[in-house]
Amino acid sequence: MGRILCAGLGPGDPELMSVRADRAIRTAGHVAYFRKRGRPGQARRIVEGMLAPAVQEYAMEYPVTTELPFDSPAYKACLSAFYDDWAARLAALAQQQDVVVLCEGDPFFFGSFMHLHTRLQGRAQVEVIPGMPGMVGCWSATNVPITWGDDVLVVLMGTLPDAELERHMRSADALVIMKTGRNLPRVRRALQAAGRLDAAWLVERGTMPGERIVPLAQVDGADCPYFAIVLVHGQGRRPEVLE
Repeated sequence: MGRILCAGLGPGDPELMSVRADRAIRTAGHVAYFRKRGRPGQARRIVEGMLAPAVQEYAMEYPVTTELPFDSPAYKACLSAFYDDWAARLAALAQQQDVVVLCEGDPFFFGSFMHLHTRLQGRAQVEVIPGMPGMVGCWSATNVPITWGDDVLVVLMGTLPDAELERHMRSADALVIMKTGRNLPRVRRALQAAGRLDAAWLVERGTMPGERIVPLAQVDGADCPYFAIVLVHGQGRRPEVLE
């Protein structure tokens, strides 16, 4: 009887992976990972050069990504069937051997593996290796603390309705806005309405090759990178400097 072991890969730089995840990946005989059809996959790119020569790879290709509205019945039905299928396939594999599933960031922080995790309960032994969330790598890349003193940090999805985005942006001290991509123009408008745009930063491919950190107000309106988040650093009480 094997296990399904989900390894959190961290924000993108392989050197920011945990020792336990590194060891599990290098010794794995079977490795599964998510990717968009026709693409190598970000998780697979992170572990390039780490896999054993004889490893069996299983590319779990999303049947749809941005082709349909994420909240449409067709999108939900398509993704649900995809997760059902792969949960069954992984459970069958785990009857005989361990299977390592790669997950960017932390598996339990908006990770795709969560959809498999719920379906695998009672069907296989499942273990999760935590990973550093991508937003941690991004705010560290700015070299500025994301929160100070009693700052309240709020994590938002760029897919939220405009009114909800603006409401949270007004009330929070520090902001992390994920799932930007094609939602970036809406995020920018909400930040502008909340009076926070001038303090916002766009971090693209944080900790990875091609990393870019730029004030969001300076980003062209047509520039909507996929691997990017928006940060607004807190402005709370700073620690006293002893002279």
